[in-house]
Amino acid sequence: MSVCIAVSAERAGAEARVALTPEVAGRLVQDGLRVLVEQGAGAGAGFSDAAYAASGAEPVDSGRLSETAEILLRLGPPSLEALRAWPRERTLLGFLEPLQRPELVRLLCERGDTAFALELLPRSTRAQAMDALSSQRSIAGYRAVLLAAERYGRFLPMLTTPTGTVRPARVLVVGAGVAGLQAIATAKRLGALVEAFDVRSATREQVVSLGARFLDSGISAETEGGYARDLTEEEKQRQQEFLAEAVAKSNILITTAEIPGRPAPRIISAAMSKRMASGAVVIDLAAASGGNCEVTQPGTWSTTREGVQVYGPLNAAAEMAPQASELYARNLAQMLKLLVRDGALNPDWEDAIVRESCLCKHGKLCYEAAAPGEQAQ
Repeated sequence: MSVCIAVSAERAGAEARVALTPEVAGRLVQDGLRVLVEQGAGAGAGFSDAAYAASGAEPVDSGRLSETAEILLRLGPPSLEALRAWPRERTLLGFLEPLQRPELVRLLCERGDTAFALELLPRSTRAQAMDALSSQRSIAGYRAVLLAAERYGRFLPMLTTPTGTVRPARVLVVGAGVAGLQAIATAKRLGALVEAFDVRSATREQVVSLGARFLDSGISAETEGGYARDLTEEEKQRQQEFLAEAVAKSNILITTAEIPGRPAPRIISAAMSKRMASGAVVIDLAAASGGNCEVTQPGTWSTTREGVQVYGPLNAAAEMAPQASELYARNLAQMLKLLVRDGALNPDWEDAIVRESCLCKHGKLCYEAAAPGEQAQ
């Protein structure tokens, strides 16, 4: 009997993405898997039930979704109520936010479930094809520039006209991770003058390769995992003093600095944003985890007294739901190759990707930091 995979609708907030697209569902069916998709699950991303049926997947109502499924594919974590409605001892795969949702982790353990959190994937070359965090952040970086360009209401490139020369817009990107690098590349394609800042000195080469100017504060806070450590209070003060002039001169400011499972570092103070010219635009991609900018109001556009327009999208990737879903589904398909082997649900526990991304195995906690106060087993 073939392994059965279920895809449920995402019901959190304005989430429009879906964990599996008809294209990828069809590939999984060809590989011998049975795929159940909750009716209407792909509607927000433009994928109809008919498209899923044509691919070989089976659109079913929510009541039938859990009947035979061994693996539940998600984009965001399920609610506690939804998880309780599922049969026990199943396998869950998706973004599970273990550091932010200890109650979900405890319930998974109580139920004897096995869960793989995509946030826990190791940062390795082999894992890149499964790195959904990077694929979604890349879309967010691209989307941020489009949002800013539309709101800015002026040309981004330099133009020479019969009446004179139009100066290029100055774009400052704070944080040169996946989202930041995509924002830099997109702003450069649109012809803007781009500068970038990151406390990880190793990002300089990537920034420069995209044609942007790297702003070096002399502060290096890179860790072995590729993320940035918390700055000391003295370093934070030096960082703000260093960035103040660049922020004041920028027409568009895009901030992307996040630390997984932690509040976003507060980098841009209200005093810094006050120095920006009227009509300038700030897009804070870290809004969902508290924001990099003091003036950000998560989820809404706002305008400061100085006329600076500020937006902190809570889910920028979902604003491009069709392609975001396509990339995410391909990430999951690669991960499933390590979980389903020889026609059965049989994870390769010797594989570092499987082992390190496992949140809990048959109810035993595998990731200590996921549930404060509980001992890993």
